Amino acid sequence: MLIILLMQAWQLDYGPKPEIAAVTTPEAVTATKEDLPDTTESSTAQAAAAGQNTNSVAATVSPTPSSKIITIKTDVIALEIDTQGGTIRNLDLLDYPVEKDNSVVNKLRNLVGLPVSEKNHAPVRLFDNNPEKLFVAQSGLIAGSGLAAVPNHYTIFNSENDNYALQPGQESLTVPLTWTDSNGLVITKSYTFKRGSYEITLAQDVQNNSGKEWAGRQYSQLLRIPDTENKGNLLTGGMRAYDGGVIYTQKDKYQKISFDDMANETLDVATEGGWAAMIQHYFASAWIPPADQENHFYTKSLKDGQFVIGSYSPSVIIAANSSGQFVSRLFAGPKIQPVMEKIATGLELTVDYSVLTFIGKPIYWLLNQIHNLAGNWGVAIIGVTLCIKLLFFPLSQASFKSMAKMRKIQPRLKELQERFKDDRQRFNTEMMAMYKKEKVNPLGGCLPVLVQIPVFMCLYWVLSETVEFRQAPFMLWIQDLSVEDPFYILPLIMGVTMKIQQSLNPAPIDPIQAKVMRMFPVVFTVFFLFFPAGLVLYWVVNNTLSIIQQWYITKSIATAK
Repeated sequence: MLIILLMQAWQLDYGPKPEIAAVTTPEAVTATKEDLPDTTESSTAQAAAAGQNTNSVAATVSPTPSSKIITIKTDVIALEIDTQGGTIRNLDLLDYPVEKDNSVVNKLRNLVGLPVSEKNHAPVRLFDNNPEKLFVAQSGLIAGSGLAAVPNHYTIFNSENDNYALQPGQESLTVPLTWTDSNGLVITKSYTFKRGSYEITLAQDVQNNSGKEWAGRQYSQLLRIPDTENKGNLLTGGMRAYDGGVIYTQKDKYQKISFDDMANETLDVATEGGWAAMIQHYFASAWIPPADQENHFYTKSLKDGQFVIGSYSPSVIIAANSSGQFVSRLFAGPKIQPVMEKIATGLELTVDYSVLTFIGKPIYWLLNQIHNLAGNWGVAIIGVTLCIKLLFFPLSQASFKSMAKMRKIQPRLKELQERFKDDRQRFNTEMMAMYKKEKVNPLGGCLPVLVQIPVFMCLYWVLSETVEFRQAPFMLWIQDLSVEDPFYILPLIMGVTMKIQQSLNPAPIDPIQAKVMRMFPVVFTVFFLFFPAGLVLYWVVNNTLSIIQQWYITKSIATAK
């Protein structure tokens, strides 16, 4: 398994990349997508004809002399909105600091004379206007053929205030931006924020005072530069969290659209409902159009290493001297599954448990239920370990009985080995006859270990991907279950329990195999030094329970007639 994982990681970094194929798009789709105001030549020319800013997309997120920055703060997020296009930028998650200040760990470090590193207590920045880490949320309208241009993410809006804040006792906050053209078309772009929520509602109201019928559609998209520094956010333990685009459709459900996929092929998918997102370790950003309409999802690879994923709505006709409204929702926050399940179908799948999601989700559900009772994620891990141990009790019971019988006949096997040391074939024949007579299965101890491997891998992903474990304390020096033990005490305890458990097992007859087996506790201890503390906690509790169970069974069989 280690070799396979290493090969996969090697292929990601150094393996051959697929050649970029020429994109062939049907003419009807091309004509529609040319209306989208990103950085294609046709849309740039369209913007120039309307007298708008035609710089690159990177320039659209930098303030110009005629635009201004609006600051908004709620109880959970702080962000900026550029009046040029109403683009959302520099969004901070106030409840999620980059690094946790562990006073307990710092005191222990001072006590043993270890240096205390400076921590970055700033909140995690999800959207970022820094050109090197560019990540913004854009939106706008697309006018029908032959109609005057409407505001897109290049257009300058007007705002009455520069600062908005959700006041104590206030449950929601609305930030309006307005735009009016000479023909009497009035567009009001309103962002609504709710207390305790990472969901932002965007409403684009069209008041058609032009005296003639108006037709158009809305679009919403995420523009991002890949994080080349972290290369997919290397997790504790050496595996990588997925970092890139995803879409959800009725037909294909959850699909990853990596940056390489966007560079190789332009996506164009139509589905009822659905959503498009950019996800990363622990956090996600997703535009969610109305679920009761057909939405077209698209991706684009732009210059300067920028990528776009988004959607546009069906065309809506607004009669003269009447009004209409386009609505879309933006989720920007931590990947808390119970919260995301209520926002959109399948949004919780952005918490990526790899191919073992069907096992990972029940484990997360059980962890969540126990945490709701205990209020401590470390206690929840211990509770899940007990439940898994009970689930596999019949298998482990049979395994330990087999190993106890093997241990009991060990002296007789050594006697056989001495008697037939010059006749290997005869020794194997006599050994198998003894196994049959004593009803011992030499492979009986392997099955529980093999069965637990998928559970172990799932628990690894659950602990590494679930944002609730990020900076979650357990007790004493374990103040963050999602990273390695700062003093490596748990891995050492795990090594000791593994050694004790190994001493209860029958030693291999072959002396070389016996030496290799004796090295296992040391090798696994080294591996577990860099695993999340929560995962090592699971293994320590599991080993301890196994030792108690195995000791009792071994003692019972040893004293039996």
